[in-house]
Amino acid sequence: MVKKRKQAAVPSSAASDKPATLKDLLNPSIVEQLKSQANQMKAEEAQKRENARKEAEAARKAEQKRLEGDFGYLLEQSGMDWRKYK
Repeated sequence: MVKKRKQAAVPSSAASDKPATLKDLLNPSIVEQLKSQANQMKAEEAQKRENARKEAEAARKAEQKRLEGDFGYLLEQSGMDWRKYK
């Protein structure tokens, strides 16, 4: 039978033994200011993406409207078999 070995007790580190982080070193008001600025930048980026999407949609609709007025395009896209209607 195999003997079980005793595991060496790992000393648990206290919270004060952890290295200081930047968040701990900065003033809480500065941290809040940075968080609000990050949220504002995210909102601006989302707004830019939404505007770009709307512009692309408007351009696509304008191109579609232009093509619908082009008789050659409509004739090419027509799927009708004209021989059936003779």
